[in-house]
Order: sequence, then C-alpha cells, then structure tokens
Amino acid sequence: MDEMNHEVSGMKEFSAGDIVTGKVVKIEEKQVLVDVGYKVEGIVPISELSSLHVEKASDVVHEGDELTLQVKKVEDDEIVLSKRAVDADQAWQELEAKFESGEIFEAEVKDVVKGGLVVDIGLRGFIPASLVETYYVEDFEDYKGRNLSLKVVELDREQNRVILSHRAVVEAEESSRKQEVLQSLEEGQVIEGTVQRLTDFGAFVNLGGIDGLVHISQLSHEHVEKSSDVVEEGQTVNVKVLSVDRDNERISLSLKATQPGPWHDIEERVNQGEVLEGTVRRLVSFGAFVEVLPGVEGLVHISQISNRHIGTPGEVLEEGQTVKVKVLDVDGGAKRLSLSMKELERDQSREEIKQYQKEEDSSGFSLSDMIGDQLDKYKK
Repeated sequence: MDEMNHEVSGMKEFSAGDIVTGKVVKIEEKQVLVDVGYKVEGIVPISELSSLHVEKASDVVHEGDELTLQVKKVEDDEIVLSKRAVDADQAWQELEAKFESGEIFEAEVKDVVKGGLVVDIGLRGFIPASLVETYYVEDFEDYKGRNLSLKVVELDREQNRVILSHRAVVEAEESSRKQEVLQSLEEGQVIEGTVQRLTDFGAFVNLGGIDGLVHISQLSHEHVEKSSDVVEEGQTVNVKVLSVDRDNERISLSLKATQPGPWHDIEERVNQGEVLEGTVRRLVSFGAFVEVLPGVEGLVHISQISNRHIGTPGEVLEEGQTVKVKVLDVDGGAKRLSLSMKELERDQSREEIKQYQKEEDSSGFSLSDMIGDQLDKYKK
C-alpha cells in the first residue's frame, strides 16, 4: 500500500492551461497518445493537432516526436492535451511582431477554398483572392502546395482572424524596381523594352519595372494611323529616352529615333536624272512638295512645274495628285531633293520628235515629198 501511495505521489500534478512536454508513444486513427509523466498517457485528439483540417494524425506527428502541449482537461483516468493551442499562441505572438514590423515571410498554401487560399502558420491564415496577385486569377488550384511570400495585413485575435497578402509583397517589389529604373534612366539613352499595351495615342513599353510611352508620332518616320500598324503587344523593341519625369513617374520614349530615317542613304537610293512617281503633298506659293519615297519630299519649284507660264502651282496641280517627276539634284546632308516636271515634259517632247524623225527616215520620203504637189499649187 505504501509503495502504491509513493508511486502516485511521484506522479506530476497537472491543471488545465498548463504547458507540458511529452513524447508520442502511439498514433491512432482519431488521436495521438503522449507520455507526459502522468499516471495515464495523455490524449491529443486529431482536432487538437493543427489549426487546419487533418485527415490522418500521422500526417502531422510521428512516434517518438517530442511535443509541447497545453493541458485542456484533467481527470483521474484521463488527461486531454492540445498541440494546436500551443502552436496558435506562439503563432499569434510571432504574427503580431511581423504585423508591427511589416516583415515578409513564406508559408505553404495548404488549401484552396471559396474566396481565396489557406496557409498554416501555426494557425489558420487566409489570403483573399484579391490579395493573391496584382492581376486577376481565374483558377487557384495550381497554388496548392506552393510557397508564397506574404505580409500580414489584418489581425484580430478575438475573432481568430488572420488576413495575409502576397499581392502587397509583389507591389512593394515592383515599386522598388520601378524606382531603380527611374533613377537609372537618362535622356538620350537607348534601352530595350517590351511592348506592354497599345492605345489610340501610342504604345506603352515596359522597361523592366516601369512603363514608358511611345507617342504615336514617335512610332515611325512615316505617318501612322494605328499603333498596331507598327508594333504588337509582347514585341521586343529598342527605344530612345526623350524625357524622364521622376516626380510623376512619366517616361517619354521614341521608337523612330532608333531607326534609320527616311533620308538615310538617300543618295544611294535616288539618282540625279532618275524619273520617279510621287504624290503632291503640299502646294506653296513657290512650288509643290512631292513625296517620292515614304517620308521623303522633294520640291518642284514653280519654274519647274510647266513649260508654260503659271501664276500659282494650283493652276496645274492639286494636293493628293499622283505625278511623275525628274530628279534634278540630291543633297542627303541638307535633306533636299530638287525635282522637275517641266524637264520631264521636255524629255518627252524630244523623245516624240526623235521617234517621229526615225519613222520619217524609215519611210524613204520626207514630209515635203508627201505634200509637195499641194505646196506647188499654193506657190502658183
């Protein structure tokens, strides 16, 4: 009897709320048995193993594991323990510290539920769908099992409410990259970017953290009706930085400034004396500007428009009219082309006369032979 009393008196005394340590001695379907030095083995119900739903106790603990537990209930023949309560208390303390400091941490997505994602951080953490990414995600199934970098955005211990955000981490990273790019850009710099989106007034190009605008007038040396006529989304392009407004985070870019202009190598592409077809673009008092190549206009001086005297170019020409012109002079450095319609007319007349004379010679008799008799009559 004394031995029995001595054995009982040697047992630890426990009260609800106590924190104890023990070794897992057996894992059953709905509970785990733990030796905590009590007269009977402690019971950890499967619901007290984790803040998340657990299918099998063996998914959480293994025989021989040392666990820190909270006593939930004590009776002579039973002691009920909780791993979840200890984990949750520690997690709340850590989360409150992370919330205060804005610390970024990683956690694995354990489940996909209606409205968002669930992670295990010692207690149940929830990431609403709107706080997962900076863009809309249609299906979250691929996120299960993934580690996400997170920030705590809302805590309410009384309501057991923990709201986390991956989007906030991404936005902070994007903001940091944006500032880095903004500070590194300089006017006149040529940089590679990706066409992000097209608008009626131009194209936005991503420069690796921030978008810059290529206005529609800066897309090409030629006139552009639609941005999509020149570039497409996802296309990689080289652009020149025209200006950087760091305060308002605005960047003006040019695509055409990185490309050969319409006058590039003009002296190799257009030769003096060459006949070209062009379009009358502008009429001025001293002549007409004719576009002979995309973006290349030459001047037909009023004195070179017609063989007859004219007061204004509008007497002979109108804007939009297609004409043939002869190149009188090419000056690539000054971006100047001198053109003539009159010279072309003269050339054509000379050619007609030559052709006529050739036909006359081949006939074997002259015009005077043909009408000689009539001329004689008039002479008489």
